[in-house]
Amino acid sequence: MDLLDSMKVYVLAVERGSLSAAAVACGISATMAGNHLRTLEKRLGMQLLNRTTRRQHLTTFGEDYYTRCKEILRLVAETDAQAQNLQLAPAGKLRITAPVTFGTEALMPALSVYMARHPEVSIDAALCDRVVDLVEEGFEAAIRIGQLPDSSLIAKPLSPYRLMICASPDYLARRGTPCQPQDLSRHECISFSHVAVAQWRLMDKDDICSVPVSGRLQVNHGQALRVAALHGLGIVLQPAILMEADIQAGHLVQLLPSYELPSRPMHIVYLPDRYRSPKLRSFVDFMVERFG
Repeated sequence: MDLLDSMKVYVLAVERGSLSAAAVACGISATMAGNHLRTLEKRLGMQLLNRTTRRQHLTTFGEDYYTRCKEILRLVAETDAQAQNLQLAPAGKLRITAPVTFGTEALMPALSVYMARHPEVSIDAALCDRVVDLVEEGFEAAIRIGQLPDSSLIAKPLSPYRLMICASPDYLARRGTPCQPQDLSRHECISFSHVAVAQWRLMDKDDICSVPVSGRLQVNHGQALRVAALHGLGIVLQPAILMEADIQAGHLVQLLPSYELPSRPMHIVYLPDRYRSPKLRSFVDFMVERFG
């Protein structure tokens, strides 16, 4: 007899109070239900139930075995359900959120690949730089940049969020090219408007150098800082994903490339109970493949 079937009969006999009730629930005869129980007891070499004509009582071992059987049957059922979900094609609307710069420059190009791969999935993407509550706002996944606080969310690491120092060829022709970090203090360095006194940190092997920088232009938006640099207004420190295309095209020049700049960890986070969804699982796997 199948061991799992015998366990199921035993669990139902305990929960419904008799072997005959378990037999009805399983759609088998009472004799067959008795055979399942005897097979289990013979296999274990232990009695599970003390049976009389009117009542049945669990033995001490039977109580422990009942608990273990329930857990085994639960795990088997979950595994079967997971296998069935894996066979389903991802479909439906997927709500995600990401920071503005990463979402614009990296996520949008990547989505063309993901959506071509999964034509039954539609994407509702919200780009914002605040921390979104996935439960309250109904999102299934979020891209987070920076250290993560403790939470119940599952987080999978992606490649760190790197920075670059850049300027336009026109600016460098007029003002010269910085050759070492200290040179930056003599240049126009464009920064975010909320930074009163900026210090840029660069590392060369084991040495960390903090350079005070200033400039006449301050802007509160990363894309605007990029455009300002393209028009020769100064030197910027911005995410690599925002600058790489302009560097490759020759519109911007990367400065001090031998120095390492601070990077920030990046993760994709999601609620643990949502991962069984084929659309979410396919998206998380894609993001790890693309940016991991």
